[in-house]
Amino acid sequence: MSGRAVEIDGVRLHLSAAMENDAEWIGQHEVLKQLLACWLTVDDQDLPLTPRLVGVPGIGKTALAMAAARHRGQELYVFQCTADTRPEDLLVTPVLSSEGKIAYHASPLVTAMIRGGVCVLDEGNRMNEKSWASLAPLFDQRRYVESIVAGIVIPAHPNFRCAVTMNQDDSTYEIPDYILSRLQPSLQLGFPSRQDEMAILQYHLPFAEPEMLAMTVDFLQRSHELKLDFSARDGLNLLRYALKRLAQDPEHPISKDQAWREALEFCLGDDALDLDAAAKRRQRQGGGGGAFTLGDFFFNAGDPLHPDHDDDDDEF
Repeated sequence: MSGRAVEIDGVRLHLSAAMENDAEWIGQHEVLKQLLACWLTVDDQDLPLTPRLVGVPGIGKTALAMAAARHRGQELYVFQCTADTRPEDLLVTPVLSSEGKIAYHASPLVTAMIRGGVCVLDEGNRMNEKSWASLAPLFDQRRYVESIVAGIVIPAHPNFRCAVTMNQDDSTYEIPDYILSRLQPSLQLGFPSRQDEMAILQYHLPFAEPEMLAMTVDFLQRSHELKLDFSARDGLNLLRYALKRLAQDPEHPISKDQAWREALEFCLGDDALDLDAAAKRRQRQGGGGGAFTLGDFFFNAGDPLHPDHDDDDDEF
């Protein structure tokens, strides 16, 4: 190995840079232990598992994997999966150099394989089947990938570890069973407790005032109770915006309540302004907020004949 390049079967690969990783994992210690257990080997013939980390957007799936990599003292690489990710994006990409020659660049995933690091395949269920198929031999006992572009087979270092994060939303591909059978177990991330959520916000925004932190945690905890998908990331974003609005014009300051409510609306939308109404709408639309009633099968949510229709909303 020379610098950030290696040679495999006569092909020189330029490696990706590792990420700076100072991630801390707050709360939910059991799921961190579960992930670390997946990456253990208990015998020379044993192989690590490649788990999928599942949860709503913003709940901390990537942060969990980053913290686990830091706990193990390994280099961290993150590959962002998208709907148009190609196999060569995942593995080795040819690049035309200024001298007119082809240079081969290893992806973060392949770099982690070569250097014995940790790779997080982020939002894996946004990726198409063709790209997943190129990883099938990596996630079974073979532990290698084949780059058609570079014409080489790349084995994984014994210390290589991987996890795949997956969002629970509708804008994703359905991953084929032969891939899912390689991405086991499935570790579910739930919403943090009130104490943990406060600790998360304080960790990232130590300069935020206690009053605004408390308002944000109250909002998030209420949304969790109603099975709405507002996450700690949402709380951080609305708090950041509110704090910036407060600091914007010291000579004509706005109130904390006004800044916080404006941030709530602008960052999270109308649903955030009335959580109970949002939960009721989600329930009627079959979004998991609760059980259907007979009225949901025969009437639209806004129909005056629906049993739960609110007459006060009618306009005459």
